[in-house]
Amino acid sequence: MIHLYAITDSTLMPGELLFASVEAALKGGCKFVQYRDKSGNSKKRLAEASRLLTLCNEYNANLIINDDVQLANQIRAQGVHLGQGDGAVRVARKLLGAVAIIGVTCHDSLALAEKAIDDGASYIAFGRFFASNTKPEARPAPLSLLTEARTKFPNTLIAAIGGITTENAKDVLTAGADMIAVCHSLFAADDIAAQSRKFIEL
Repeated sequence: MIHLYAITDSTLMPGELLFASVEAALKGGCKFVQYRDKSGNSKKRLAEASRLLTLCNEYNANLIINDDVQLANQIRAQGVHLGQGDGAVRVARKLLGAVAIIGVTCHDSLALAEKAIDDGASYIAFGRFFASNTKPEARPAPLSLLTEARTKFPNTLIAAIGGITTENAKDVLTAGADMIAVCHSLFAADDIAAQSRKFIEL
């Protein structure tokens, strides 16, 4: 099954706009939401993540916490996403349990993906594939990487990230991705629910 994977942005979606935007995406059928906030304000992050979890649960969707295993454990979120410098997958798995969703950023590296899978990751994320608003400095990855990963890791979910839009998403899915991770191309849309449906229909 193909999943739309929505990633929040605290600059694009400040305050109450965060919840209104995420609910619109959920209404459009999105089942994966990643809460991403780099502010370092632990009180704010706890309050926002807790409220988002309630929202996601209402729509039978999964809330993934970016880079913070302790927060994911504290609110009992469905999972966590780890960058290469954000802690060990094995430690996260031990803390969050066998059914937790644990994703790992693998950039453009099949070797990093293999290690993540060996350590117990639920999905591997590659990118960026196109010019990205969220991480413009990220090094580019070729679409062929997804095809190689699909062949090498046939039983693991593959997420693609970086500048994915409704216009180029089909190329990413055809290349081998199971999940398309989007931020601006979803949450900057005039009608987020309609944009969510449009991505899912792909």
